[in-house]
Amino acid sequence: MASTALPARSDAAEHLKAVALRLFAQRGIDGVTVRQIAAAAGQKNHAVVGYYFGSKEDLIRAVIVDGARRIDDQRNAWLDAVEAAGGPRSVGEVIEGLVRTSLDPDPPEWGECYNRFVVGLGLAHRMVFMDALEGRWNSGYQRCFEHVRQLMPRVARKELNQRLLFMGSALGAILAAREAELADRSRPHPTWSADATLTRIARSLTAMVEIDD
Repeated sequence: MASTALPARSDAAEHLKAVALRLFAQRGIDGVTVRQIAAAAGQKNHAVVGYYFGSKEDLIRAVIVDGARRIDDQRNAWLDAVEAAGGPRSVGEVIEGLVRTSLDPDPPEWGECYNRFVVGLGLAHRMVFMDALEGRWNSGYQRCFEHVRQLMPRVARKELNQRLLFMGSALGAILAAREAELADRSRPHPTWSADATLTRIARSLTAMVEIDD
């Protein structure tokens, strides 16, 4: 018997994932039901989530992987270009690349959500996040860290790895805060919406890595 399942990448499935991401970012995965996801996506039948993804858990995994893959693709493409030009030439350049490649170049109408989603998930359900990735979709992140290690050869590896761990946690928290502020459409947010702010974020994070003992 031929399968009646629609393609996983159909418009309806992609819209469900985008809506689910927004709700998960706002409320956490425990605060959102499949019925609420379906309703927010304009679907009258809440079984639509099961139809496309099998379960809420499978939908969560799809949302995690989609965002992680997109960021990793962006990051590796950026690194390929920088390396082809003979760089990166400074820790600051690497960190700014990490910041900018963590953003969605084509966000939905309600704005970026992925960093808020990941930070919240990491606090309450870290193993869900790690299990979904299965050790993949972080090659660009690791390439960035290896460049930092090469640029800071005099710092002990254990010490530098600890600094990078702290920097990565701060990066996620700052970008999640940025997304939360920009999601508020009741007033302008000139600081968070300015492109120069991304460079200032990168400079602050760079200081965490390069700080002298």
